[in-house]
Amino acid sequence: MTLRLVLAVSLDGRLAPPAGGAAQLGGAGDRRVLEEALAWADVAVVGAGTVRAHGCSCLIHRPELLQQRQSRGQSPQPPLLIASRQPEPVGFDHSWRLWGQPLQLWWLSSAPLLPAPPKGFERQLALESWQGLLDQLNSEGHQRVLLLGGAQLAGALLHEDLVDELQLTICPLLLGGEHSWLPAAARPHPHHWHLQEQRPLGEGEVLLRYQRTGNS
Repeated sequence: MTLRLVLAVSLDGRLAPPAGGAAQLGGAGDRRVLEEALAWADVAVVGAGTVRAHGCSCLIHRPELLQQRQSRGQSPQPPLLIASRQPEPVGFDHSWRLWGQPLQLWWLSSAPLLPAPPKGFERQLALESWQGLLDQLNSEGHQRVLLLGGAQLAGALLHEDLVDELQLTICPLLLGGEHSWLPAAARPHPHHWHLQEQRPLGEGEVLLRYQRTGNS
């Protein structure tokens, strides 16, 4: 099983400007490699706060990537698991674009589950532990998991040493502020990371993809 974290970050490692909110850092090149990562994935996971900031999710649009998924017997878009500490989607607006997107939405909650999935969701899963969730997904045949953020989610999974790959688009911006892609309280394991790929994406953006190796 492989868990890949995908983020677009500024030169100073920020996900958003000091005021917060939806940053939209990546350009056309970042969108291309994000679609490639989504096409690779069996499922994608995102934090509820990230969904509240954007009101929608990323989609695969390129015909050749959709064809790849069809040839593997997969749905056009990977199911999206939205992770929260709440039993239901607090602060979610049903006018958001999310609800009209061609996605299977799964609610992932560390709170006790409701008798049925929240409105708009096809499934709900209990988040008792991240390792337990990954084991469950693996047992269902979902072996390639894409983590789309945000920072708290990334920090939690890195802290538990569960992230296998990092896919970072470095964007030519300096933002400052406190919104680092890895929270200050996170304590990731002291691994070295092996550079698998580096690719100029145009407009000053660079893709860096790393794979976790052993302890330092």
